[in-house]
Amino acid sequence: MTSAYEAARARRSWSRVTDEAPSHDELVRIVSAAGRVADHSSLRPWRLIELRGDDRMRLGRALNKAEGKRGISTKPGRAPLLIAVVASYSKKSKVPRWEQEAVASGVAHMLSLLLDEAGWGVFWRTGSATRSKPIAKAHKLGKREELLGWLCVGGKPLDRDSGRRKTIDAEAFISRMP
Repeated sequence: MTSAYEAARARRSWSRVTDEAPSHDELVRIVSAAGRVADHSSLRPWRLIELRGDDRMRLGRALNKAEGKRGISTKPGRAPLLIAVVASYSKKSKVPRWEQEAVASGVAHMLSLLLDEAGWGVFWRTGSATRSKPIAKAHKLGKREELLGWLCVGGKPLDRDSGRRKTIDAEAFISRMP
């Protein structure tokens, strides 16, 4: 098993994946770890929707409807598994909405890191339709929910280099309190 540091340094988005995908049971195991992100008041203001098979076709219809087009978008077919990341806001909590969305985003990022470490290719898709009415209806989102995007998951192609991301100049992003 690699360290968290090594996994984070090795992570990248795989914009093209194969037709293999983790099983539901493997996904459950990985989500159980991803859900341990920092979470003020332990609200768990998130949920995930697993889309496989025909679910992706239904999403394709909703995407085209959101964009004023007919037919079915092929975008959801680019990966065998899509995981819709939903922020589920608690109205009763003193925790601000932005902080609850940050928790949901943290779960999504941790999930992508853990899936990558488990050998799966992952890329996070968003777009102008993400928070549209047709998309919300297709996912049956509640009044206090917003879709943050989809993690698209599949096998890592053997014929592609991992294309590691360039390292950042961390000093450029760290400063002292003025």
